[in-house]
Amino acid sequence: MLKTQIKLKPVVSAKWLSQHLDDPNLLILDASLKDNKAGLKSEYEGIQIENARFFDLKNTFCDPDNPISNMIPSPDRFTAECRKLGINKNSKIVVYDNLGTYSSPRVWWLFKAMGHDDVAVLNGGLPCWSKENFAVETKKSIELEPGDFQADFNLESVLNSEQILENINSEQSLVIDVRSEDRFLGRVPEPRENVKSGHIPKSINIPFSSVLANGMFLPKNELNEIFERLSVKNKPLVFCCGSGVSACIVLLACELVRTNSKYLYDGSWAEWGQLENYPVE
Repeated sequence: MLKTQIKLKPVVSAKWLSQHLDDPNLLILDASLKDNKAGLKSEYEGIQIENARFFDLKNTFCDPDNPISNMIPSPDRFTAECRKLGINKNSKIVVYDNLGTYSSPRVWWLFKAMGHDDVAVLNGGLPCWSKENFAVETKKSIELEPGDFQADFNLESVLNSEQILENINSEQSLVIDVRSEDRFLGRVPEPRENVKSGHIPKSINIPFSSVLANGMFLPKNELNEIFERLSVKNKPLVFCCGSGVSACIVLLACELVRTNSKYLYDGSWAEWGQLENYPVE
């Protein structure tokens, strides 16, 4: 009897991953960052899940010609770099990072935006995997057979500053800023030079830390309470942060419990906070 093909859920557990390592189409991607603007530190530098492949979010899977940090790469660039990692059209991708849950949801979102749905985030990431005593190894690079991945970019998944500006008046969508409350309210200077403090008018604040506990997503009932409090019904939701990375944490948390249309303002505050004549609260 043929084995039933199971489509990945958006988030999988360490136990689930350990039970599916023999799947020939399964690939594990390490999306750990060397540093981050949130000032978070990892206790798991220099190690990876066994046979993981490094997904260089900061230097490779971004737009090198854009002065704004972490902007989405072109579909051609994304396709070429995925092929170098041996990623195929039929690959089942599980992505993690060494902070628990930080940069991995950005990679989940990138693949979804590029038309690849069979992708999941490892809940709790490398810390959870390691604490469960599953196999890890020293980070290493290996030669890989090129894959046949092909991006099919969904242009509508990404919003630009002009669309966000128009939305301030139309209020067609609700903009959710996931930076810390102090940054959202402009109580502290922004970590990037030449970027104003404050937030986009009429946006609301859901700090990304509020949907996590010990590096793992809160249970669905607790996540649902967070989004139920917004009373937005079926209104489209737009997520932003400092530079489009941590916004994907709350976007994914929302994906677990809400069917609203979800979009990312990729430039986020790194762009908005530099734009002249753009309103700030």
